[in-house]
Amino acid sequence: MRPYKTISLDKKDGVGFLLLNRPEVRNAFNQVMIDEIRESLECIRKDKEIRVLIVTGAGKAFQAGADIAELRRMSPLELLRWNDGIVRINAALESLPQPVIAAINGAAMGGGLELALACTIRVMEESAKIGLPEVKLGIIPGTGGTIRLPRLIGIGRAAKLILTGDPIGAKDALELGLVDEIVPDGSVLKAAEDLARRIISNAPIAVELAKDAIMIGRDLPIEHAVQYSQKNCVACFSTEDMKEGTSAFLEKRKPRFVGR
Repeated sequence: MRPYKTISLDKKDGVGFLLLNRPEVRNAFNQVMIDEIRESLECIRKDKEIRVLIVTGAGKAFQAGADIAELRRMSPLELLRWNDGIVRINAALESLPQPVIAAINGAAMGGGLELALACTIRVMEESAKIGLPEVKLGIIPGTGGTIRLPRLIGIGRAAKLILTGDPIGAKDALELGLVDEIVPDGSVLKAAEDLARRIISNAPIAVELAKDAIMIGRDLPIEHAVQYSQKNCVACFSTEDMKEGTSAFLEKRKPRFVGR
């Protein structure tokens, strides 16, 4: 992996680790970080050795959204292009064939929460705070929060968070279904990696096609979504891993999947 200025990208035994690394500004986006994340996601998409990706932040924050000082210097056209870069990051993250786990180790505010919403699964430390405070700054969430959050937790509950701009803690986030697991402070990366290992123990093609069915199916009418999922299911029956998995089940042994 090549060195970056604002992020780091590593991999270990099938797990990729994307670290947002501007702790002095709580990992806020600047143009360099936007460009580097986009480049890294293209590398991850093509890397067959990365089966699950974990995204987390350096220091005490997950990601604090935009670098406000940089934003204030931009013209409207520059701002549009800059913001579109983050929109594209979130779309690329969401569409990766690999499952993506957001390891929320601290504040995930504004664009930071929007980034986490583009991940497949969210694990959060118990003292972390998350929110979309843009209305308090005279703006609105501009990189997908007004779309992804209502789809995740419902329009009323999403509207309450977006229109008040108030942050919430881990317990409330879990109750809303905004995050999927709460862990003690200091343990979120280990918890995310443990979860990634459980996913990796399964058949690679089945995991990829299951994620694909989930992500595509959510935007389709239910009968079309079921048909789409059925095709992905049938595709799995042509793989060596399906034969190995069913044989291992009948022989009461652990399967040895090969990703074919």
